[in-house]
Amino acid sequence: MKDVLDQVRAWQAEEAELGRAVVVRTFGSAPRQVGASLVVTADGRLAGSVSGGCVEGAAVDEIQRARADGVSRVIRYGISDEQALDVGLACGGTIDVLVEPLLRPEVVEAAAGSGGVAVIIPLPADAPGPARGPHATGRGEAPAASLTVAADGTLSDTTGSPDADAAVAQAARDFLARGGSGTVEVAGRQYFIEGFAATPRLVIVGAVQVAMPLVRMARELGYATVVTDGRAAFATKERFPDADTLVVGWPDEVAEEIGLGPSDAVAVLTHDVKFDDPAIAAALRRGCRYVGAIGSRRTQAERRARLLAAGVGEADLARLRGPIGLDLGGRAPAETALAIMAEIVAERYGGTGAPLRTLART
Repeated sequence: MKDVLDQVRAWQAEEAELGRAVVVRTFGSAPRQVGASLVVTADGRLAGSVSGGCVEGAAVDEIQRARADGVSRVIRYGISDEQALDVGLACGGTIDVLVEPLLRPEVVEAAAGSGGVAVIIPLPADAPGPARGPHATGRGEAPAASLTVAADGTLSDTTGSPDADAAVAQAARDFLARGGSGTVEVAGRQYFIEGFAATPRLVIVGAVQVAMPLVRMARELGYATVVTDGRAAFATKERFPDADTLVVGWPDEVAEEIGLGPSDAVAVLTHDVKFDDPAIAAALRRGCRYVGAIGSRRTQAERRARLLAAGVGEADLARLRGPIGLDLGGRAPAETALAIMAEIVAERYGGTGAPLRTLART
């Protein structure tokens, strides 16, 4: 939704009537992710995509149909290879698309905000379920009121059941933690949870050569970046023009200053015991979701022994990724940065880091 927000704002300024289609579930090699949106005005202008082009025409027609009868529907678009030239997905995937006669204002508000909010949309009772296979388009129903889950976990309204409230709120928090959206079933009702995660942050300890391309890559991937070093000559705007925040100081002091916390990824690159150990201990103690440190296997073993002696627990040390990064084979600073960023992204989405050709896909 964020990718069409500017156009949506412009149309809203014109007081245009807007409808929306949004991908709520995918099977196989779908061309767009869950949450991909297509917004259409009453006079046929459109922004966004739910399929990369192959079902856009049909989705536009369904949005206009929804506007005419005031009904929301979930439509399953899926094809065989033989049907690829007809309306469908040329990649052979299947998508479930929620089509609504309106663009919910709470979705626009969440997309325009700073993140950490999920919008929970009850799906029509006749929406297809999680089992893959053909599903006739149902009659749908009038759009049900949505709920939101704020960054602090607060649910804006109730589903009518305390148990269901707790379940959908927890599911929303889980999606926000992973940075995604999805559909869940709670108490016999399906809900589409559209997550608008807070901007992920990468904290780099050590303003070294590898940190320079790492900042650029992280920025390109949508991460806010913090670079910290105890040496003022290294942590400069000239060396790191793309960093969002530069901090000169000791790791324990910096952790408090920047509010280091569970949603942060931390890359420790100084290769200096007096910076590395306190930074790693602080990141593990504060529950940062990713903590990696540069250094050889011998260096890692010595580091773990020191941290254990300093009171860091075995369970916390098991979360330390060292040597940092995936094995890509490169050794140049940019190649090392790529390996680090690849591991951070894999951790965020639960990826294996294995070649896609070796993974069975259905």
